[in-house]
Amino acid sequence: MQRKTRGLLAELDTHIMEREPHNFVESKASNIIRGAINLLQYIRENFDVATAEELERRMIGSIKSHDPAKFSRAIHRLRESKSGD
Repeated sequence: MQRKTRGLLAELDTHIMEREPHNFVESKASNIIRGAINLLQYIRENFDVATAEELERRMIGSIKSHDPAKFSRAIHRLRESKSGD
């Protein structure tokens, strides 16, 4: 049943994209933006101000440059600096 359900959901998703692209884009963008806002809030709550600002800057830079590795490098550097303390 899982396989059929997944196929049906994929088909519905494709149908929605083809039929109403504006609604699809609006929905996806809204979900991504909400997720990004939640992540930024989490970062601000769990890191010191300087680190949170750096991670936010890297995240936005990664999106602008279409390079997720930028953000990953910042996380790896942060992890290395914490293990070196």
